[in-house]
Amino acid sequence: MASRANTDGTGGGGRTRALTLATLGFLLNFWAWALLSPLGSTFVERGLTTDSALVVAVPVLVGSLGRIPVGALTDRFGGRVMMPAISLITVVPVLFLGFVGQDSLAALLVGGFFLGIAGSTFAVGVPYVNAWFPPERRGLALGIYGVGMAGTAISAFTTVPAYVNLGSVAPFVISACALVVYAVVAWLLMRDAPSFTPVRKSLVATIGSAAGHALTWQAMYLYAIAFGGYVAFSVYLPTYLQNTYALAPGDAAARMGGFVVVAVVGRVVGGLLADVLGATRTLLVSYTLVTATAVVLSFNPSLDGIGTPTFLVTALGLGLGSGAVFGLIGQAAEPSKVGAITGLVGAAGGLGGFVPPLVLGQLWITNEHYGAGLLALAVASAGAIVITLVVGRAARRNAAAPATPTEPETRSAR
Repeated sequence: MASRANTDGTGGGGRTRALTLATLGFLLNFWAWALLSPLGSTFVERGLTTDSALVVAVPVLVGSLGRIPVGALTDRFGGRVMMPAISLITVVPVLFLGFVGQDSLAALLVGGFFLGIAGSTFAVGVPYVNAWFPPERRGLALGIYGVGMAGTAISAFTTVPAYVNLGSVAPFVISACALVVYAVVAWLLMRDAPSFTPVRKSLVATIGSAAGHALTWQAMYLYAIAFGGYVAFSVYLPTYLQNTYALAPGDAAARMGGFVVVAVVGRVVGGLLADVLGATRTLLVSYTLVTATAVVLSFNPSLDGIGTPTFLVTALGLGLGSGAVFGLIGQAAEPSKVGAITGLVGAAGGLGGFVPPLVLGQLWITNEHYGAGLLALAVASAGAIVITLVVGRAARRNAAAPATPTEPETRSAR
């Protein structure tokens, strides 16, 4: 067990520095990950595609699936190596999209595919941060780390203005420069936790064992709704608002940025409440809010009336859920399986954000209305309420059961 002097932010490394650098890396990579979303309508206007759903969804898919191998590589090499490495790798597709990728749909999709690597940073930061914090403080620590989701807000607020005022290459060059500077700083200042030891166990065996537990699939569903819903809104909301409410691209992107900010704050609060009140209660509040607001939004309420507040309450609900899911896993899962389970859960969360933009895009093409998609979200969130109650009961049974000897924890939840 690392001494307090090694983990309180003093000496050669510490909690504060680790959390700050991990969060900054998450934020900058998510900024890059979301660069295509605010420009979706622009690509349609230029005739590159008839609908932007596929363009904005491809990075989400790659970033989601990429979390599984990237998480395994983090287990082996540590966050100190992986976070700057992912940041530098991401620079390549960002610059490709800036200088070449906007010439055709094929180039956009290729660039977007490799841009998805940036989304895999989630699987680097979670185990890295967890290793620095004791279990009773991980909910809040991961909630703070979740502030990195605000990278999509940076993209929402800056991409269109930079594109219009500085040129089509500008937002991509600015993001690439930020990633390079961060990679250098992270390489020089990041340190792995004193307790970190490289894991040599077979990834296939670990994942196979975790996949055999009902809790894994239950938690995957919960995170697919909470974080997946956040991702789906953050990448498709500009298009949604422009189609439904005829907003200008800049206005739609700014409103998406506000949605992201509320969700980010909600994630921090969700992590804190999971530590203080319990993850089950927090998740029940989260999914109840999302269920109710999704029904309201399905009727296209006026943005000048209840529409805007309803969107923001939806963002709050999704943020609360994203911050509390990992607290629930920590309560309900066997300690030796937490890392593998949450690796799969993190991937499911990203995948939950891949399908909705495609569905919404098709709904608009066929019906010019998104109501059915919002009602589907309401039904899915209601299902999450049921699953939360089931997993919560399992967590209480585990808490009441006599303690049994377990292997010392050497890896943190991914």
